[in-house]
Amino acid sequence: MRRTHTTRTVLSVAALCTLGAATLTACGGGDSETEAASGYTGEIGAVDLSASCPATVVVQTDWNPEAEHGHLYELLGPDPTIDAAAKAVSGPLFASGEYTGVDVEIRTGGPAIGFQQVTAQMYQDTDIMLGYVDSDQAVQNSLNNPTVGVFAPLDINPQMIMWDPETYPDVARIADLKDEDTRVLYFEGNAYMDYLTGEGILDPAQVDGSYDGSPSNFVAAGGTVAQQGYASAEPFIYQNEVAEWGKPVAYELLHDTGYPIYKSMMAVRSAELEDNAACLEQLVPVLQQAEVDYFADPARTNEVIVDAVEQFNTGWVYSDELADFAVEAMLDREIVGNGPDSTIGNFDEERLADIVALVSGIYEAADVSIAEDVTPESIATNRFIDPAIGMTQ
Repeated sequence: MRRTHTTRTVLSVAALCTLGAATLTACGGGDSETEAASGYTGEIGAVDLSASCPATVVVQTDWNPEAEHGHLYELLGPDPTIDAAAKAVSGPLFASGEYTGVDVEIRTGGPAIGFQQVTAQMYQDTDIMLGYVDSDQAVQNSLNNPTVGVFAPLDINPQMIMWDPETYPDVARIADLKDEDTRVLYFEGNAYMDYLTGEGILDPAQVDGSYDGSPSNFVAAGGTVAQQGYASAEPFIYQNEVAEWGKPVAYELLHDTGYPIYKSMMAVRSAELEDNAACLEQLVPVLQQAEVDYFADPARTNEVIVDAVEQFNTGWVYSDELADFAVEAMLDREIVGNGPDSTIGNFDEERLADIVALVSGIYEAADVSIAEDVTPESIATNRFIDPAIGMTQ
């Protein structure tokens, strides 16, 4: 797992060219003008967040900048500031090309926050308004650090288990690896592995929690081991950027094994939901539309993402080509997209109920104390979602 208590694959590839962020024009329909904390002065457009939201909306992500965060970087207006020391990108917050009267600050997770869960960071630093929280983690932390998801940027979790199709031509699903007695590398402490072994999909004796984010063990094994990864990254990385491998991998999404969590849902601290309600009423539809806009034309935003990764220099490498692959993979696999209806970013209530029931049992078996009254409604809400905003099919 790359984003909580873990490291992600660190690769040595060709240096990236520094790319400057393209400039947007502030073309608002309103008649008010204000100066943001960033110093940006412009006319506020159709969405005015200045009265209901903080002067700077701070968002804590769960990893280095990447295409999965595209909807956030899509919010950035002209000339965003990349702070390599703070591992943050900030600037005026725009909604479909129009200034909203406030700034946005996008903070990097993973190595930048010591690989701890975003939830922990949110409770340590209350300047953070929104953070990326997996729905299983929302259950895990429901007793002491509760959060409520308000927007689901990923409809399907891109996490996967991958293997070499040449070594295992008869393996079509993760469950087939059990028949082959294949060693499966993963980061220790992931609840999904407790699910896979608890359901008998994998044997506890075959799973190995020593994965450290490096491709070295997978490559050294010559295809005899399987490994966790992300469908939006590792298939491209291993074929194109790991010279010692340089060929396709096969995989199955964890979602397709019956572990349907919402990955990286945007959440607030539960006790502050009502305090932030007026802001969220306006902001969440902006986030929905930003995701639609990003996937319609990701080029400018991907330049910002790639530039930020290079300047941050954390060991995570993200090329233009990988960003393009991630966008295509997320669309092709429906990792992003509307839920069971025509709306993007909303939560399916039955699916949430299944998640709560499933992971509550996993954490209880692991002696993790969770709230006795944890419910689907306590970990996520569609209250602020605009049902009219969705991606065209």
